[in-house]
Amino acid sequence: MSLENTISEAIKTAMREKDRVALDSLRAVKAQILLLQTEARGAEVTPEQEIAILQRMIKQRKDSFEQFSAQGRNDLAEVEEAQMKIIEKFLPKQLTPEELEAEIRNIISQTGAESAKDLGKVMGAASKALAGKSDGKSISEMAKKLLS
Repeated sequence: MSLENTISEAIKTAMREKDRVALDSLRAVKAQILLLQTEARGAEVTPEQEIAILQRMIKQRKDSFEQFSAQGRNDLAEVEEAQMKIIEKFLPKQLTPEELEAEIRNIISQTGAESAKDLGKVMGAASKALAGKSDGKSISEMAKKLLS
């Protein structure tokens, strides 16, 4: 089942349960998917593109959460956090820090990287290999740590 169909079913469930936060979050995801389909002009939307949409939406909500928290607007921060948790359910299982470190060590050995100069090579391979399993910031931080 495609992400769009999964989201549509989740929207129906949220409507039946009268879960406003879930409904708003899921409608936003569906809107982004439809926008991507429109931009693709009939071309099939790949799972990688769908994952990228979800990750971007989670990042946006995380940034908003941090800003609202810093400003003392806990009411708005709670909504952003709840939406983040709902959207995360549709991502593949995220890697733990230990699993991420093992994956990046493997990528470093495959690419032959030896120092921080090779970070670009490692990041390119890691971003492709770990798409959806970890966010770019975590991948970058771990790669920098292991290459220094």
